[in-house]
Amino acid sequence: MSSPALPLDVFELRLLEVLRSKVEFIELIGEDLASAGGKRLRPSLVYLALRALGRTDEREHDLAVAVELLHSASLLHDDLLDNADTRRGRETAFRRFGNVVSVMSGDYMLSKVLVLLSTMPQSLTRAFGETAAAVCEGEVLQFQVAAYGDYTLENYLNIIRGKTGVLIELAATAPALLVGASAEQFAALHTYGREYGLAFQMQDDLLDLASDEATLGKPIGGDLREGKATLPLLYLLDGPHGSEVREILERRAAEPGDVQRVRALAEAEGAFAATRHEIERRSKLAVSALSVLPATPARDRMAALANLEAERVK
Repeated sequence: MSSPALPLDVFELRLLEVLRSKVEFIELIGEDLASAGGKRLRPSLVYLALRALGRTDEREHDLAVAVELLHSASLLHDDLLDNADTRRGRETAFRRFGNVVSVMSGDYMLSKVLVLLSTMPQSLTRAFGETAAAVCEGEVLQFQVAAYGDYTLENYLNIIRGKTGVLIELAATAPALLVGASAEQFAALHTYGREYGLAFQMQDDLLDLASDEATLGKPIGGDLREGKATLPLLYLLDGPHGSEVREILERRAAEPGDVQRVRALAEAEGAFAATRHEIERRSKLAVSALSVLPATPARDRMAALANLEAERVK
């Protein structure tokens, strides 16, 4: 079956329309968001999930835009929290316009999400609200874990689900709420979104240490320098070099050679291999959940996205 054609051109036009403002700085940030593009994974999942359900709805574009705006607002705030200089190769909004403009523009996007949801079932407002709360909890938990040195698998999974997983869950399940799909179909899409979302962030975390600057487009070891214990680090912390790795993590890899040392240990001790195995396991769980849905090109495309996650290089 051929891959389904998705109306991403219509999505891009609607995104620009929704972000239109009389205030120039907000308009410029909106234009940056629209022109930066990126993978558009989340809006693509909205369209794919709706088609996998065998349903149509004229509000699909507004739903896709709402999901993307919630994601984009979180990135504006995240860049500020991380003191990031660039996003997708461009200067971050807070570097270009200042903290106030960046934060308020993120809040503007969240306000637009509420406007878009006003024409949709109330269950979607609840889902978006719970997702936004989970994103905030994930971000704060990440700082809390680093402050306390409380590096556990449970905390890590809660962090990455909040940072990334819940937004992919929302993209996969929101179409089911929009059209009133069955509980079984909703559960299938929820499991798909949860497992794919976790695999996606695990792959990001793996690449941050296992990739190289030329491929990644930024220096490796960024998570380590921020005191974030990602999955490869957690495997190392449980191994024979655990105390050394914890010291490097707690000093934020501040000494020359720290990142290279941890990278070498992760390769030698099998932490990278174990992480890749977990990514593949999660991806398979995501694909398996889709069996509830009828066989369609859209379902096949969703399965392919999850199956290929372990091969993503940036």
